[in-house]
Amino acid sequence: MHPESTPSPQRFLTGITTTGTPHLGNFVGSIRPSVAASRMVNVQSYYFLADYHALIKCDEPARIQRSTLEIAASWLAAGLDPERVTFYRQSDIPEIPELTWLLTCVTGKGLLNRAHAYKAAVDKSQAAGNDPDADISAGLFMYPVLMGADILMFKSHKVPVGRDQVQHIEMARDMALRFNHLYGEHFVLPEAAIEDSVALLPGLDGRKMSKSYDNTIPLFAPPGQLRKLIASIVTDSHAPGEPKETGGSALFQIYQAFASASETQALQQAYAGGIAWGDAKQLLFERIERDVAPMRERYHALINDPEKIEDLLQAGACKARAVATPFMRELRQAVGLRKLGSPPAPAQKGKAARTGSPAFKQYREKDGKFYFKLVDADARVLLQSQGFDSHQEAALIIAALQKEGPLALTALDGKVAATQGSSVADLAKVLQFFAPNAN
Repeated sequence: MHPESTPSPQRFLTGITTTGTPHLGNFVGSIRPSVAASRMVNVQSYYFLADYHALIKCDEPARIQRSTLEIAASWLAAGLDPERVTFYRQSDIPEIPELTWLLTCVTGKGLLNRAHAYKAAVDKSQAAGNDPDADISAGLFMYPVLMGADILMFKSHKVPVGRDQVQHIEMARDMALRFNHLYGEHFVLPEAAIEDSVALLPGLDGRKMSKSYDNTIPLFAPPGQLRKLIASIVTDSHAPGEPKETGGSALFQIYQAFASASETQALQQAYAGGIAWGDAKQLLFERIERDVAPMRERYHALINDPEKIEDLLQAGACKARAVATPFMRELRQAVGLRKLGSPPAPAQKGKAARTGSPAFKQYREKDGKFYFKLVDADARVLLQSQGFDSHQEAALIIAALQKEGPLALTALDGKVAATQGSSVADLAKVLQFFAPNAN
C-alpha cells in the first residue's frame, strides 16, 4: 500500500484564552498535559496565548494584559521550555488575521450558524424574549474562523481539546478542505487529540471547575488561601467514623488528579474506614502543595519580571513568523493576490499538477454536504461522489473503494459514479495503487 505521506515530526498546537487567572482545572486539564507533550520525541509543539480570542469575551484591557502575563508565567513555571517549543502571543503574528479573512471567504455562513457557542447565545437571547442576535458580536460569530486560522497556519496535525471543542477542529477541517478544493493542496487537515485520561476537575461546589461558576481554586494561590479554599469544598453529611463514597466526591476527584495510584488507593481505603472530612481536606492540601509550591516560587519570580516574559514571547513570535510569513506568501499567490507585473502562477498544486500520484480528494460544498473525487496521476477525475451528511460516511466509502477496487461500485447504489470517459480498466489501474497488497 502507498499511504499518503505524513510530514515528520508531527505538529501539535495548543492555546489558552487570556481572560482569567489559571486555576487547578486549567493545570490538570491543559497546562500539565501540554508541558508533558512538549517533551515527546518527534513532535513539534506550538503554544500560544490567545489574546485575539480574549477580545470576544472581555472588554477590559488591563484584565487581558494581566491574564496574558499570568498564563505565560504559569506555563513557564510548570516547565514549558521555550527553546524546545514555539511559544508565542497570537496578536504578535499578523499573518493570523490575514489568514482569517482568506478562510472567511471560503466558509459558508450555514457552517458558522451551527457553532455551539453561537447557537447557545441565540438560545439565551430568545429565552429572554429578545431578538435572536441581540448582544451577539460578529466576533463571536466568526470565532471558529479565527480558531481555524490558528490551527491551519502552522499545518497542525493534532490539536489537544476537550470533547466540547471537537466541533471547532471539524470546522477547521471543513475550511481546509474547501480552500484546498478551490486553490490547491495547501493545508494539512487537523485532527482533534482527545485525552480521555485527563481529569475534568470539579470545583468547590462539585460542578466543573470554571470561572463561570465562581468555584475555582487559583493555581498559585498562597498556602493560606489554598487551605481555606480546600476547606470550603462541598462534602456530604457523613460523620467521622462513617464509611464514605468516593464516587461523586469532588474532594476525592481533585486528590486523584494529583496523586499516584498508590496514594489514591490509600485515600480510597481511608474513605471506606470513615476518615473525617477535615482530615481528608488536610491530605488534599498537603498533596497539592507538594506539587504546586516549587512552581509557585518560579511563577512569582516570572510575574515580577514581565520584561523577561516579553522577551521570550518576542523570540517565539520570530520562530512562528519564520513559518507563517512564507506560508502566507504562498497562500496570497494561490488566491491571486499578486504583483501585477508577475507572470501567472504555474498550475496549482491541488488542481492541474497535484502530486503525481492518484488521490482521493475530499471537500465540502456550500450546501453543507461532504464530497470526494478520485483523480489519477494526471489530475484527471475518474470518480465523483454524491454529497454525504458527514465526512466519516465519505471516508468509509473511500476505504471500501481502496480495499475492493471497482467491485465496490456495484454495492454503493449510485453514491459514487465514474465520470464520462473513464473506463473500468482505468479505474482498476488507479485503484490498484491503494490496494492493501500493493508495493
